[in-house]
Amino acid sequence: MDGARDGEAIARAYLAHRPYLVDLAFRMLGDIGAAEDVVQDAFSRLMLADLGEIEDERGWLIVVTSRLCLDQIRSAHSRRERAHDATEIEYLAPGQAAQRSTGKPADPADRVTLDDSVRLALLVMLERLSPAERVVLVLHDVFGMPFEEIARSLGRPIPTCRQLARRARQKVAAGQETARFDIGLAEHRLVTEKFIAACASGDLDGLLEVLAPDAWGDVDLGPDARRHPSVTVGAEQVARNLLHFWGPPATLVSLPLQGQPALLGFSGRDLSGVLMLSMRGEVIQAVHVLGDPRKLAFLRIQLRSLAG
Repeated sequence: MDGARDGEAIARAYLAHRPYLVDLAFRMLGDIGAAEDVVQDAFSRLMLADLGEIEDERGWLIVVTSRLCLDQIRSAHSRRERAHDATEIEYLAPGQAAQRSTGKPADPADRVTLDDSVRLALLVMLERLSPAERVVLVLHDVFGMPFEEIARSLGRPIPTCRQLARRARQKVAAGQETARFDIGLAEHRLVTEKFIAACASGDLDGLLEVLAPDAWGDVDLGPDARRHPSVTVGAEQVARNLLHFWGPPATLVSLPLQGQPALLGFSGRDLSGVLMLSMRGEVIQAVHVLGDPRKLAFLRIQLRSLAG
C-alpha cells in the first residue's frame, strides 16, 4: 500500500476501533487518561507497521493494546505506585476526604451515600488480581475473547491462560462477600459496545438500533439543582439528547453495575456522568444519567485511588 492509502486505512481503523479499545484498556487500567494514552500508542505502532501484512487490524490492535496494558500494570506493581492496599478501598464522600486532609470534622450534609448499584465493584475486584490474571479475565469473561486469541495476545500457552482465568475467578468469588461483582452478560456487552460506538461517531441511526421505540431517559442532577429536566420519551429524542451530551468529543467506557449495563462518561479526562441502562430484551428501555455533582465528586475520588 502507498502512503496515502495507508493513512486512509489508519484513519478508518481509528474511527472504527478506538472506542472499543479505550473501553478495553480502561477495564484493565481503571484510568481513562492511561487508557487513552495506551490506545494512542497502539495506533502509533500501527502507523509504523506494514499494513499489507496485517490481515485483521482490529485483532492486531487488540493484541497490541492488551500487551501495552499488561506492561503498564506490571510496571505499576513493580514501582509500588499505590499507597494503600486496593483490596481495602474506603468509600469516602468528598467531605470525608476533606476531613482526612484537614483533620476537621466533616459536615454531615457533605456525606453522600450512593445506591449499591453505583459502585466501582468491578475495578475494586480486579485490583485483587495479578497483572496477567486481570488481563485474561477482562479479555475472556468480559469481552468474550477465546483463549486461543488471548494466548496469542499475551504470548502464553492456552492452558496457562485457562489457569489464569480460573485463579482470577476464584479470587473474585472469594471477595464477593465484601464487594458484589457481576461480569456483564454477553448480550449486554454487545448492546453497550454498539451504544458506545454510536455515541463516539455521532451515529443517530446506530443509537436508534439499540433503543426501544418507546425508550425514555432521565437525569439525576442532585438536590441542589434549580430545576430537574422532565423525562424524555421516545427513542429519537432520547438518542438526540444522548448525542448532544455524550457524542464527540465525550468518551464513554462500560462498567457493569450489579450485573446491569452501565457507562462512565468523561469530558476530556474528567468524569462527568454515569449512564445506567435498563434493558428490555435485547434493546435499551431507559437511560438513567447520574449527574449529581456530589456523587460524581465521590466517584472521581474512587477512580483516582484505583488508578494509583
